[in-house]
Amino acid sequence: IANPLLFYTNVCGNVSEDYDRSNLDSQLKTELLTNVSHDIKTPLTSISSFAELLEREDLTEAQRREYAGVLKRHTQKLSDLVNELIEASQITAGTWKINLEKASLNIALTQAVEEFMYNFEQCGLLPRMSLPQKDLFVMCDGESMWRLLSNIFSNVCKYAMHETDVNIALYEESGKAVVKVTNLTETMEDIDGDTLMGRFYRADESGHTEGHGLGLSIAKSLAEMQGGSFNVSSGGVFTAVLEFDITK
Repeated sequence: IANPLLFYTNVCGNVSEDYDRSNLDSQLKTELLTNVSHDIKTPLTSISSFAELLEREDLTEAQRREYAGVLKRHTQKLSDLVNELIEASQITAGTWKINLEKASLNIALTQAVEEFMYNFEQCGLLPRMSLPQKDLFVMCDGESMWRLLSNIFSNVCKYAMHETDVNIALYEESGKAVVKVTNLTETMEDIDGDTLMGRFYRADESGHTEGHGLGLSIAKSLAEMQGGSFNVSSGGVFTAVLEFDITK
């Protein structure tokens, strides 16, 4: 061996990198099992309990409707979790289908906000939109763009300070169509963007907020798969920024 020290450094470095990568994979799997187990167990427990209550013959009609509503909400939670896991799996495996077409980001953003208005209202949030007079066209996949914006808005609803505004702006900058979403938050102080977008990361470790720690990670992947970029930052104010090349 011409240079034993260099050989030792290279080999140990590779081994160390492989070990770190293996440890990271192991940690991610552990976090996945922990989070998913908790997220599945909680609604399943409620579904089981309220299903038994519905079998009682002495219930009033009002009680039946109330219990049925609880069952519906927890069933939806399970459905959302399964959908997020499927999406994350498809993105990781490279089987998520992307069909890029020229589309107005003005229209896509407006429709997403309108469809999410009920969720904003339920969280005591007031979305304030700022759009350019002319349409900004980008190459994107309609379903993926909706899912991307939906994940951002879902994150806002989970962590934004109640009774505050959510600022949603679309503008042109250096040949890019930029979507910027900002809101006040109490649970996302001084957390770097890479951490926030990491899979299975939850800003609220107490578990008081719903979510599986996949939303922002999926959003980043969907943005990149459509040729765009996605970045977030936090420090009392949560900021999400999407950028896509403008198509003439």
